[in-house]
Amino acid sequence: MTAPALGSLRWLPAAERTDLLGPPVAAALAALPGPAWVAEIDDDLADTAAFSDAYGVPLEASANCVVVAGRRAGETTLAACLVLATTRADVNGRVRRHLGVRKASFAPQDVAVSESGMAYGGITPVGLPASWPVLVDAAVAAAELVVIGSGTRGSKLAVPGALLAALPGAEVLEDLGQPLPAEPPAPVTAPVRRERAADDSDVGWGERPSDVSDDDRRYLEDRPPHWGSD
Repeated sequence: MTAPALGSLRWLPAAERTDLLGPPVAAALAALPGPAWVAEIDDDLADTAAFSDAYGVPLEASANCVVVAGRRAGETTLAACLVLATTRADVNGRVRRHLGVRKASFAPQDVAVSESGMAYGGITPVGLPASWPVLVDAAVAAAELVVIGSGTRGSKLAVPGALLAALPGAEVLEDLGQPLPAEPPAPVTAPVRRERAADDSDVGWGERPSDVSDDDRRYLEDRPPHWGSD
């Protein structure tokens, strides 16, 4: 198949550059039910927003994979959630109810890394442990092509959404991804009102007021400006 045109990256068949993939991802590559491409990136730009800005890949063409820990009766279940980068995973609602757990939250970083065998910031649904549920948002599954992690921070994968929906343990859920909260408006700063010094006036600077009486005229003429005005 023709390599995708996504941003400024050079996409190659993933099977030709397994050196760019995390070990679990490279091991799972042959069993994928569809094509996969890989592109090398700066590992400092692996986070979604930085990646999108640097390489011109729209956020709506990227998907984030987060690891969730569900707890019930002292037991912990790990699961992966895949949602478009323009949304966030509904962990405490949709995910918790689907897993049938009392509490669900993002897994600690060290747990996510050690249990997946992948680099933090590069965790992807491809190559995860077979026991993990892989929850895929319906919008991701419907995407013609979506950019995901590769198991490392130094590259990205591009795969059809249908491939992700067909992964072992994958379940497609409606409304798994929820809209990101709107950013609060910037605070409006009231203009600073500066107090006027007592002698900062026409009279203070030696000018004569138009309605001054004759009795006060000599007094004002002889009065130093820095004395201020009455």
